[in-house]
Amino acid sequence: MPNKPVVLVNMPVSTQHEVIDAWCRDRLERDFDMRWFQGGKRPTEDELAALAPDAWGIVTGWGACAISPGLAERMPGLKIVAHSAGTVKGVVSEALWARNITVTSAAAQIAVDVAQYAVALMVVGSKNLLGISPAVSAGKWGEPKDARAATDLRYATVGVISASHVGRNVLRLLKHYEVEVLLFDPFVTPEQARELGAEKAGLDDLMKRSDIVTIHAPSLPATRHMINARTLGLMKDDAGLINTSRGTMIDEAALVAELKKGRGLWAFLDVTDPEPPKPDSPLFNCPNLHLTPHIAGSKVRSRNRLGRQAYEELRRCCAGEPPQFAVTEKMLATIA
Repeated sequence: MPNKPVVLVNMPVSTQHEVIDAWCRDRLERDFDMRWFQGGKRPTEDELAALAPDAWGIVTGWGACAISPGLAERMPGLKIVAHSAGTVKGVVSEALWARNITVTSAAAQIAVDVAQYAVALMVVGSKNLLGISPAVSAGKWGEPKDARAATDLRYATVGVISASHVGRNVLRLLKHYEVEVLLFDPFVTPEQARELGAEKAGLDDLMKRSDIVTIHAPSLPATRHMINARTLGLMKDDAGLINTSRGTMIDEAALVAELKKGRGLWAFLDVTDPEPPKPDSPLFNCPNLHLTPHIAGSKVRSRNRLGRQAYEELRRCCAGEPPQFAVTEKMLATIA
């Protein structure tokens, strides 16, 4: 098309290769006047302003330069920032909304992978795979007498904390597992919870009744250490706790203390505070605690969905269509 809108790719080349596949790159080049940052490190404001002072759109992602008020001023024609990752909090500034610049996120795409991982951990945790498998691999057939007994996810009560993008995907997946689902989210009504396939519950009630608790809330001052000594003490013996959101949700010292009581409580943490844990962290040697290094989100095979989501938002904006996953300034107070 003549006079195609200028779109700037604001992220290191390595990130570009991760999230923008050949299909996406072809369509970006077809529909827009593309300006690709060519550096291997985080771009600087001066580099971006020199590369595309006439930018109509910007694609951001991991390793992007924050679009400060000063940088935004140097791009007077900017209309949209399409983020090819999750949270936009480290990338955007109030200046964008003050100028009615559209901001979008690919968090909904990442949420699909996180939700699948969380549900997989429910199955693995219920069967106590990681507690039983080492003994079997060592030639001791059967369930070790000193291991937590394997059980089933079916007919369990699962407590979902937050109807976020991830939480809603978890709720969708759990419809296939014949489980009772409790939902804690102060922004969701009982009727909305029922539509999502869950019963709305208070946090204490959820912690008491659930066989498995899975956390999908954003990291905010109000959610810091929402899982603490008091709420952990409410959980059933042999109940499970899964955290794929942010490490700040859990008082880790309280979790370690509760797990060491020997009442069968188990936990999977894909996120910690800090991340990674300090070398001498008690998390590394805690019984019934399994750690993974923040791998729940989109990895190799599905990361191309992030770039494609950004392209789709650019296309829609150019066509005068509303974005699919807009992030408003008001939303910043309640999202990850």
